[in-house]
Amino acid sequence: MIERFKITIPPLTKDKERTAYVYLPAGYGETDRRYPVMYMFDGHNLFSDGEATYGKSWGLSKFLDENRVPLIIAAVECNHEGNSRLSEYSPVDFTFKDGEKIKGNGKKYMDWLVGSFKPFVDENCLTLPDREHTAIGGSSMGGLMTLYALCRYGKYFSKGAALSPSLWMGGGSTVQPILEKSKFNLPAYIYMDYGSKEFANHSAQKTAFCQAVSTLVQKDVILTARIVDGGTHCEASWERQIPHFLTALNLI
Repeated sequence: MIERFKITIPPLTKDKERTAYVYLPAGYGETDRRYPVMYMFDGHNLFSDGEATYGKSWGLSKFLDENRVPLIIAAVECNHEGNSRLSEYSPVDFTFKDGEKIKGNGKKYMDWLVGSFKPFVDENCLTLPDREHTAIGGSSMGGLMTLYALCRYGKYFSKGAALSPSLWMGGGSTVQPILEKSKFNLPAYIYMDYGSKEFANHSAQKTAFCQAVSTLVQKDVILTARIVDGGTHCEASWERQIPHFLTALNLI
């Protein structure tokens, strides 16, 4: 079951409403059982093709229902105005491919998520709110934010799924310092992948991916890193990785 409701993110878009999504697993509420939670980015792309930006979603609820995965998913629609999604989902300022300067508001977004959204979900749902049972995940810029969340907000999250993370920003030199300077709360579990057909999209991506893997291993993160054979940068490809990241993060 998916519950949809309107929320605001005052530090970013004041009183402008956007849709929040909470997926509740099969059997939810029949007992007093509590469930782990995975917070995700781009909530509009996760469940319904009709709501997805490009007409194809991850089909996440279908997979979770069919496999009776005991997991709550909490997610929020991105900011669709211009390049505002890039701003909200980046922890650093950077220059986009058209020369536009993007202000990184990722910290404001994460402060809101852990300070307002997570407490709301914990108060209104049968969650296991502790770090051990709280995960975060996303793709592309959402994958980047997943890594950032584990770096800087590790007291809230013990695990994360970063699918096709946008490590290419700044020629690949923007995100790496964040990983290198971070002291991860341990144990920390990260699933990170990239499609084999994606490397041609950004010249710095392959080097940045390898550097990130090396740094995470050196930081004693329990890492599952994959190059997805034939994988591309789209929801259909990310949908196929659902069983892989759920298994790697011990959520299934």
